[in-house]
Amino acid sequence: MSWRAQGPTDERWQVSPRNADGTRRRVGPHLGRLQLTPTRVTLAIALIGSGAFLLYAITVRESSQIPMLSSGLGVLGIVFIALAVAGAVSTYRAGREGSGGRAFLHAILGGVAAVVAFACFAWAVILALVWRP
Repeated sequence: MSWRAQGPTDERWQVSPRNADGTRRRVGPHLGRLQLTPTRVTLAIALIGSGAFLLYAITVRESSQIPMLSSGLGVLGIVFIALAVAGAVSTYRAGREGSGGRAFLHAILGGVAAVVAFACFAWAVILALVWRP
C-alpha cells in the first residue's frame, strides 16, 4: 500500500499557499515575524500571570504575604522550566536544520531560563522555611 492510499491527507504535510508573485505565503497567525503557537501563547500568559501575582504578593502587607510569595515563585519557576524545555527543543530543531547560530542562541536562552527557574525554586524553598504561622 502506497502512502497516498493510506487515507485522508494530513494538512501538516501540504505545501504552503503561494502569493500572486510565486513566493510562499505565511500560514497561521503572526505577531510581526513571530508565529503565534499555542505553546508560546500559553507560556506568555503564564509568565505574565505569575509575574502579576508576584507583584501583588509584594505589595500586600498581611500575614499571608510570605506564603503568597513562595507559591508565586514556585509557579514562576515552573514557567521558566517550561521555557527551558522549549529552548532545548528549539535548539534541537535548529541544529537539525543546520542553523548553528540560531541553535546556539536557543541554547543560551534556554540555559538562562533554567538558571532563573532554579533561583525561583530556591527562593520559594527559603521563604517556605522562614515563614512561621
